[in-house]
Amino acid sequence: MLRWMVRVGVVLAFVAQAYALEPVTFFAAASLRDALENAAKRFTTDTGVEVRFSFAASSTLARQIEQGAPADLFASADLDWMDYLSQRNLIQTGTRVGLVGNRLVVIATKEWPLTELKLDAASIKAALGADGRLATGEVSSVPVGKYAKAAMEKLGIWSEIAPRLAMTENVRAALVLVARGEAPLGIVYASDAMAEPRVKVVATFPPGSHPAIIYPFALTSVSKSDGAVRFLDFLKSPVARPFFVAQGFTFLEQN
Repeated sequence: MLRWMVRVGVVLAFVAQAYALEPVTFFAAASLRDALENAAKRFTTDTGVEVRFSFAASSTLARQIEQGAPADLFASADLDWMDYLSQRNLIQTGTRVGLVGNRLVVIATKEWPLTELKLDAASIKAALGADGRLATGEVSSVPVGKYAKAAMEKLGIWSEIAPRLAMTENVRAALVLVARGEAPLGIVYASDAMAEPRVKVVATFPPGSHPAIIYPFALTSVSKSDGAVRFLDFLKSPVARPFFVAQGFTFLEQN
């Protein structure tokens, strides 16, 4: 009898361990890729819990979660798409936290002859040339595109620059267009510019020209993963701060 109980205990312990180590599924804004992947490596080394990512535009990921995609965690590049899920009771509201911030910048290839671009319509159009396009996210749904439109409207250049946009499905796609020389200029986040050695920042939009860029993180309503709770706690900790700061994010203080 004792031997049987010991065997049952070993089996139950094994099952419990396997459950605890179940991978975490994280849907995150494309601009977070480098910081989150580096943070996850440290977390997995420390805990044995694997983190699996799906990176895309916040709008795309939010809609996938709405349609039933089995995500444990969601991180958006703006407040709107987290609000979208919150209004549909698809996140655990008590876990929501504004974790990091970012800046909106204009990039060009490293070979571009100038080091600075004035944020006026004439200067931007001259830099684009006769046929060049300004790459950024889709302005009606992708957060970086929404920020870009807001900034250009605030600066009074939207109507002149809008016809010259090359709108992409996420910020990293816009980054690639500039890095490959397929677009002379792009509007991306400062963190994306740091992640791509083939581009340089030639202008930074004033903070007051667009809504503050804040990345909210939260557990989804369907998540029952202890690993997801632990990873979110890890991301909020001082240990994770360097992974974000190294990629150009501002780590927001938590109350």
